[in-house]
Amino acid sequence: MNSTFIASGTATAIPIWFVTPATYPDVRERLDAPARAFADASGFEPKPGQCLVLPGMSGVGAVLFGLEAAEDASNPFLPGRLPERLPDAVYRFANEPHDAKLGALAVALGTYCFTRYRKAEPRKLKLDLPQSVNREELDRVVEAVTLARDLINTPANDMGPAELEDAARALAMRHGADIRSIVGDDLLTENFPLIHAVGRAAERAPRLIDMRWGEVDAPRVTLVGKGVCFDSGGLDIKPDASMLNMKKDMGGAATALALAHMVMSRDLKVRLRVLIPAVENSISAAAFRPRDIYTSRKGITVEIGNTDAEGRLVLADALTLADEDKPELIADFATLTGAARVALGPDVPPFFTADDELAADLMRHAAAENDPLWRLPLWRGYESMLESKVADINNVGSGGQAGAITAALFMRRFVTAKSWVHFDVFAWTPAAKPGRPEGGECQAARACYALLAERYG
Repeated sequence: MNSTFIASGTATAIPIWFVTPATYPDVRERLDAPARAFADASGFEPKPGQCLVLPGMSGVGAVLFGLEAAEDASNPFLPGRLPERLPDAVYRFANEPHDAKLGALAVALGTYCFTRYRKAEPRKLKLDLPQSVNREELDRVVEAVTLARDLINTPANDMGPAELEDAARALAMRHGADIRSIVGDDLLTENFPLIHAVGRAAERAPRLIDMRWGEVDAPRVTLVGKGVCFDSGGLDIKPDASMLNMKKDMGGAATALALAHMVMSRDLKVRLRVLIPAVENSISAAAFRPRDIYTSRKGITVEIGNTDAEGRLVLADALTLADEDKPELIADFATLTGAARVALGPDVPPFFTADDELAADLMRHAAAENDPLWRLPLWRGYESMLESKVADINNVGSGGQAGAITAALFMRRFVTAKSWVHFDVFAWTPAAKPGRPEGGECQAARACYALLAERYG
């Protein structure tokens, strides 16, 4: 990996001064006279996000960057704007932002650019980390987020079920994990009927990817990632605007792989399992239909109310398999519902769990890592919305309300473990933000990693 971070103590690193209205007068006095005069002549004001490059004897001499006042600080990723404003060079924090670790992480994540199809010079902006920040830890997080972003940004013609399996195999090989894949009609032989039904219409065969890593007697943690590599909606076809970004419908799988990389590279003391049902929800004579009924791996019969609610179907079989292993924790990640976006927007994924301790820990780590999450209820009163007159359950709720909750309640039927958590991620940044360029995004993984590191480090 070409890290943004370099060893501490580079003598020529350009200083970045973080300033607020309260601290700027003191910082201004610490600048040399020419730099102070330049800042005054430029009319620099220490407002959040304001950046001024100060000239030096041989180019850039220093940088001023405005932050929110400490008592109002709400965006620790604000330093992620620096790569947009600065030329490539080696920089250092002359004083620390409100959170040095998150500030450094934001700078690194802000240098990301997806270059597979369009030539662009990689950024050579480097950061000499403060001694208080763990470079190895930041490197593994940046590499994991980059992996997820690259997978999500890759279009479906180059990121089908087989290519997603290739990415999982490459990660498994790197970390010495075991991996197998159940492909095509073998899904029926091994009793994964819902995964097969959703993916059978596509030319590219559906599959269930199963990765295992760690000591067999270690605490078991299982990650499940929705790997719908493109979602047309099936016979309940999406309109063109809704279909445009459906290459990102495997964002849950990308998130699970990113989290797996962090766990394995940290060598956490867990028996890790990663399950990815990888399919394309396509249309052909073999496509599954509205009102079809399938018996799931768990034995629950499912009536298809809408073929565009396919993610919960493939997850149902995968979650059943995960539950059979009786792990201490099951976490699934899925770009599942538009209702979640209506409720919380693109930046804050909801999560669902019946485990109050797990929920509290996740909220604590989400805040500390600036990886926002918000708990929504598994409101049992809405289970009646999923009733079917001809099967055990319908795959969509009636009435058009509480869509994110009813989707979570559907999947809850396939899990017995109390410590199960479902993340309804968006996996996309619609407009660039500090540290978060427009495009594919890795959501929830950093908060989950922090929780796992705390429990199993």
